[in-house]
Amino acid sequence: MDQESWLSCEKTAVLQGGFLLANQICQPEPLSSLKKEDWEQIGRPIINAVKEICGNSLENSKDRLYWKKKILCIVWSKVLEMRDSEDIDIRWKNDPLFAVQNSLPEINHTVLFELVKSMSFSSIYVELLLCFQPFERCKELELMVNHVTGNSTEEDVKLLLEVWWELLKGRRGNPDTLDQVFTAQCSHLMTSATEPSPLASKRFKPDPEFTSMCMVNILFEGLRKIKECMTSPDICYHALSNCLDTLYTNYLLSGATDLPIEMKLQHVSRTVNLKKKNESMNGCDLVEVIREAERDLTAALTPAETKPCGMTFIQAMQVTLETICSWDVMGLLKMPTNDPSPMAIRLKESLCRVLASLEQPSHAKDLVGNGQTLNNLRVSLKGVLATLSFTLPESYVSELANISMIIIDNNLKGFQGLPKLFASKLSQDFSVVEWIKCLERNKSVFRTKDLVMTLISTFIAKCQSDADMQHCKQLKDVIVDIFCQLSLPEKNATLSQILSISRKGLHGFLPSSLTVGFTDELNLSFNSIIQSNTNSTLDAAVSAVAQVAFQNPEAALRRCCHMAVVNLKTHTLIAKILQQLPGLMSSPGIHKNTTDNLLCRCLQETVWSKLSSTQEENQFLQFLTEMMKCNVTGSSGEMQSFLPPEEVLRAFVQPHLFSAPSSCNLELCLRLLQSALTQDSKNDSIHWVMSCSPFPLIYCLAQLLNECCRCWEQPVEGDTLVSMESKELLLSVLHKLGTIVGEEVANAPDVWSRALFWLYSKVEDLDWTVRFCLKAVWGDHFKYEVPSSLLAVCELPEHEWSGLQLAQYGQGTGLLAWLECCTLSDHAYETLMESLSLNLLKPDDVNMFSKGLLVAVSQILPWCTAGEWERLLKVLQELLRTSKLYVPYSLEYVDFLPLLDLRPFSSELRLSVFLLRIFQLLCSSSCSDWLSPQGWAHTGRLYATAMRGIINTVSEKLSLPSITESPTSSEDKSGLCSQEVLFVLSQLFCHVLHVQVMIPGQPESLFLCALEILTHYETVLSSYPDSCTALQGLNTRHFFTTIADNLQCADMKAVLHQKIAQL
Repeated sequence: MDQESWLSCEKTAVLQGGFLLANQICQPEPLSSLKKEDWEQIGRPIINAVKEICGNSLENSKDRLYWKKKILCIVWSKVLEMRDSEDIDIRWKNDPLFAVQNSLPEINHTVLFELVKSMSFSSIYVELLLCFQPFERCKELELMVNHVTGNSTEEDVKLLLEVWWELLKGRRGNPDTLDQVFTAQCSHLMTSATEPSPLASKRFKPDPEFTSMCMVNILFEGLRKIKECMTSPDICYHALSNCLDTLYTNYLLSGATDLPIEMKLQHVSRTVNLKKKNESMNGCDLVEVIREAERDLTAALTPAETKPCGMTFIQAMQVTLETICSWDVMGLLKMPTNDPSPMAIRLKESLCRVLASLEQPSHAKDLVGNGQTLNNLRVSLKGVLATLSFTLPESYVSELANISMIIIDNNLKGFQGLPKLFASKLSQDFSVVEWIKCLERNKSVFRTKDLVMTLISTFIAKCQSDADMQHCKQLKDVIVDIFCQLSLPEKNATLSQILSISRKGLHGFLPSSLTVGFTDELNLSFNSIIQSNTNSTLDAAVSAVAQVAFQNPEAALRRCCHMAVVNLKTHTLIAKILQQLPGLMSSPGIHKNTTDNLLCRCLQETVWSKLSSTQEENQFLQFLTEMMKCNVTGSSGEMQSFLPPEEVLRAFVQPHLFSAPSSCNLELCLRLLQSALTQDSKNDSIHWVMSCSPFPLIYCLAQLLNECCRCWEQPVEGDTLVSMESKELLLSVLHKLGTIVGEEVANAPDVWSRALFWLYSKVEDLDWTVRFCLKAVWGDHFKYEVPSSLLAVCELPEHEWSGLQLAQYGQGTGLLAWLECCTLSDHAYETLMESLSLNLLKPDDVNMFSKGLLVAVSQILPWCTAGEWERLLKVLQELLRTSKLYVPYSLEYVDFLPLLDLRPFSSELRLSVFLLRIFQLLCSSSCSDWLSPQGWAHTGRLYATAMRGIINTVSEKLSLPSITESPTSSEDKSGLCSQEVLFVLSQLFCHVLHVQVMIPGQPESLFLCALEILTHYETVLSSYPDSCTALQGLNTRHFFTTIADNLQCADMKAVLHQKIAQL
């Protein structure tokens, strides 16, 4: 604050005039020598000037208070200037008050104290006093106490008591601008006063007498000196209240005491009523009266910041006791009337607090050796309390309600429990309209979860009474608005609590008349989400869903479920929204039944039985997968999933698997189970799946896998066959589930051994391949169990493998069992390939092995999944590579012997011929009735997969030229193997069409494979044009056309002819 701001108006000139006039009256003595008794005559111009400055010209009370404080700041700074030894040439630059101080005559502390006393500036005086450092503060306070205790008048006594009480209450809020300026001024003046000056040879040293003193000591000593001057009961009550509150807050109180809000409200209301009764409230700020009443109460219940150092508790008690005895003798402690004054009420409250504290054993222990003093004080205090026999006046309920509304409207501090009281009990003491309007004005005051829940309780009670429904509708809108203004964590806490009360939220307790229009609000909210399906509006979408969920969580979740499944590509957004609202989650440990999980119930009732397309099934699966991810932060910081995988398992998988599932339900259930098992387990010691009856679940899956051998049978009415796609899922799920359960069993075998043996006994009746797939579950408890005939063709360790005597695996079935076992797992494939017993030096054994393998592959091919077929092809390729499988290549599609080197392609050609022989066997008249049309289509797809692998392998052996290579380099490469590749592709084309013609129904998958071969053939021709002459090309096209003519489907035939013609 610069100098200009202190001289910028005529008010400082008025102040200067008042002081100059007083200085003139004081002549021939200077104003700095003014004595207390001369103030009445000399100080009048100063008082008049201050009254003029702070008079009615300042309409705003804050402006008047500002100028009062500014005047006192100027005057006090002028008094302190006497100590300043700084050079005037420096002061005028650095001191913001220099100019206005320099315009005033020299003054002393007497002028300051008398001005404070005359203008009732005691509270302002204390605010500025607190700007001093502790030592200087005590020094200034002692000057004031010495001033008022000399030649004391009633005004002096009042000043001392008012300053004392203001010191107990402390500073009002944070320091303002004037406080900061005065603090800097005091610090500067005190610093310069202690520095050497040209006129002083010694540094200033604080008087040791002052260092041992504190404000408590000074005030009690002042009371001791001035107590004889107190001649009225009310002043004595005031002084004794100050003494007792000082004793209580400085010596007896260890921590702040927080009164119940009802008591605090009663106290404030009583203070306001007394103020109205004893003083005119016209022009008085009621808000300020309430704020001051709260400040008074807080001061009496808050311990002092620092303990007094210059006076012990015993000394303070002795002063208090002497004072009480003195006044008691004088009869000043007797109430003059039956109507208690504010000071009498305050004294009674102070007496009760101190007496209750003195009765505590802890204080009695601290005063060992001074028990007589303590007892005397107790007796005296009880005697004073007996004279105050009145009952504290109680305010009417309506008065409490009005005070509470003023406090809330002005957001007054110190009434922390009032909003809750206002939202509950006090709601009955207002008219509904008035109460609701106050809520509307002060929504920000009620923005916490607890207050919203309190408002809900009050709202429900009003709705269930005979309240006007229009008012209830207004109240509901206000509560919803307050909820919408909560932070996201607070919203979630509120949703969680309201969900624990009712699934329907607010609507669970409201009459139907108050829920009208909610459906439209629900539609509007979710339509806006659909139209703005972007991440940038996620926060808005979360708020919109939270708002409707607050009113009816079940309805909001049902709409979320419907949208996530039916609306294209909205499942991800809905999942993100719900993961931001964990308050809608079911609490773990509370809902043990799946029907108690609200999201599961909504999904079951809304979409589970109504999935009408593959798209909806996929979105349903993807939505649940997102909801099972651990993307939600729990209350203690741990990561949780909105919908735990175990809940999904219990709600959507087990009920359908344990019953008789339909084929479509089975596949979806298996996909859900697969997705659930891939979710990360929580940090629990035991995997979550172990709480979901894992062994019955494994048995159920094993039974379904056992039924897969019937997949190509004609279904009987009421019987559901497991599809090949479901078998693929079954194998994957069983492997994952078996691995998890096997690890848990290995970690705690004693816990799970009984269940493990139960499972083993149940699956003994199932096919051996099913039990083999459960080896991950068995662990070291059981061996690999295979048909005994398999052990005849393999050398397997007996401590790991054991044979089973199975009727369907008699003599000569060892190769079939060996091949089946190879397809079950990668580990089994590697083990059985290494342990195969075949003597390559015996041609008959190799020949018989090859023929037996052909029959075995034909037997198991139709029931292979894609994964099993891939392993089977690896077996065939490895056997061909190691010459254990003998497949002669016949040139049945060649008129003349080609002069080409086909050795690099021998494996591919032999594998293709072997597959051709398999289908010649499968499609022979003796086997034509094996399969249903679906089975033939499946085998066709498996064959097409194998042929594509062969085609890719062949093509990779020919490096096609890049666009950067020159034509010469391309021609050099044309002679490497392009002709061989063309020949092999032509053979593969013939094989594929041959098989397609043989298979009943001529599956489309083989037609597409043939087109792919022609595309590769065309690519080689275009890359290496010299690899085929024009005559050869003509003959090839004619040959391919002749082969394609064997197809029955005219459309397929036409497409192939067109493609062949383009070669």
